[in-house]
Amino acid sequence: MKAFVDPDTCIGCTQCAGLCPEVFSMEGSLAVAISGEIPGEAAPQAVQAAENCPVSAIRIDN
Repeated sequence: MKAFVDPDTCIGCTQCAGLCPEVFSMEGSLAVAISGEIPGEAAPQAVQAAENCPVSAIRIDN
């Protein structure tokens, strides 16, 4: 699984970075996802972060 954050949609609320810091971090005022595969143990939190994004800026692909 891989995570992607749409920079045009992200509002920088920091919720994803708080829920899953192994995958999401803040660069300036926007969230970014790690490049490459989501570590297996972080997958549930990454999915939760995507589901809880208030503007649906996060996509998780298998």
